[in-house]
Amino acid sequence: MNRNHHDPNPFDEEEVNPFSKGAPAPGSKPRIPSLGPETLGFGQKHDATVDIPLDTMKDSKNKERELAAWESDLKRREKEIRRREDAVTKAGVPNDDKNWPPFFPIIHHDISNEIPVHAQRLQYLAFASWLGIVLCLVFNMIAVMVCWIRGGGVKIFFLSTIYALLGCPMSYVLWYRPLYRAMRTDSALKFGWFFLFYLIHIGFCIFAAIAPPVVFHGKSLTGILAAIDLFNGHVMVGIFYLVGFALFCLESLLSLWVLQKIYLYFRGASEAAETKQRSTRSNRMILPSLSAPEHNLLNLLEE
Repeated sequence: MNRNHHDPNPFDEEEVNPFSKGAPAPGSKPRIPSLGPETLGFGQKHDATVDIPLDTMKDSKNKERELAAWESDLKRREKEIRRREDAVTKAGVPNDDKNWPPFFPIIHHDISNEIPVHAQRLQYLAFASWLGIVLCLVFNMIAVMVCWIRGGGVKIFFLSTIYALLGCPMSYVLWYRPLYRAMRTDSALKFGWFFLFYLIHIGFCIFAAIAPPVVFHGKSLTGILAAIDLFNGHVMVGIFYLVGFALFCLESLLSLWVLQKIYLYFRGASEAAETKQRSTRSNRMILPSLSAPEHNLLNLLEE
């Protein structure tokens, strides 16, 4: 072998002359150029900046606080309303807001929501009876007014007007409203009040259907006797009185039927009362695991 042959050492570093202006040696690695601060995009005049005004942040926080305060106040009022409703319910004080008739509310009337389901049919029948006496008295006033126009005298018209103006509200106050409250609370006292004045109501309807010339002056009631008398001279007026007689007869029959149904309900022998008793027994069978205080509370609620 030739010893003068020079084998290059692969681990030797190549000598680089720093003063040479030529290109780097063929085996040299390119150096990574350093990045100046200008290439990072910080602090230059063309950089985009986002300015967030402090007033907007304060306004949003204030609105959040106002919404939170409003929500807490609303919840507080809702709890207060519920507490009052519960107190009213426990005290047994009914909500008597006027809601009937819908076009001009003058009384409180809500059978579907306040009367027990098993008693609603009876209450609707009694309500029909009250509307019936209102219709009878109003038509009685109209028929007597026709008689007055035909020469019957103004006195009977004034009397019929008094019957209508007093009879409609008094029938509601004296027997329909006590029955409504009795059905709602099962009050024996209110049932007794209803029976007393409803019997008077039935007696008046029968008396008006006959209209004898006693107590009530002349032809101020459209009964059968007054109708027969008027047919002799004024046929049209007699027809009006005959229609009034039919209305009082229907009201008397309806009132007698309602009285019978409500009396049976009050005595516990009607189908509605039996339904109530069956529902009470079923509730006691469904809840056999209740404690003694809970059973007492359930009995109080059922009463």
